[in-house]
Amino acid sequence: MDNAKQKRYQKRAQRQKEIVDEKIAQATEDRGILLVHTGNGKGKSSSAFGMVARALGHNMKVGVVQFIKGSFSTGEEAFFKRFDEVDYHVMGDGFTWETQDFEKDKESAKAAWKMATQMLDDDSYKLVVLDEVNIAIKHGFLDLDTVITDLQSRPVMQHVVVTGRAAREEIIEIADTVTEMRDIKHAFRSGIKAQKGVEL
Repeated sequence: MDNAKQKRYQKRAQRQKEIVDEKIAQATEDRGILLVHTGNGKGKSSSAFGMVARALGHNMKVGVVQFIKGSFSTGEEAFFKRFDEVDYHVMGDGFTWETQDFEKDKESAKAAWKMATQMLDDDSYKLVVLDEVNIAIKHGFLDLDTVITDLQSRPVMQHVVVTGRAAREEIIEIADTVTEMRDIKHAFRSGIKAQKGVEL
């Protein structure tokens, strides 16, 4: 790299550092955050489970409640159930297009939310993952106002991740961090079945 290019690079990096350092200095509030992973793209649950691994690295107790999913075992379930610090519950009966039973799915979702509220009431859980709860809300299995009240009433230092397509605007409004996964291309549409270690 020639000297002029190095100087330009260094000047840009220094300016970026000043901006980042200023933002870090301004971030003084210390509390649990609510994250929403939504959108039609792949990676919502995977990202949440990456956070579970990160939390375990900090010796944090984690609660996981999976709504909707339940008809097949996944790699994350098999892996995280090995850890005493992870309280893992698969509460769904499978995808709604498989179950085709509104009342049964609603009862399963209500049972899952009851499990979730036990975690949301307990400050020993430092991270709670509510996987696919957005879908349960979308289909009317759970009361939106109740979900919002329970999320906002959780312990001050507890972090919560809610996943699933079609997150309601009301959930997005109360969230601190919202990520929308965008579907650009997916192997399934090319006729490739779900793979262990990738989708399962």
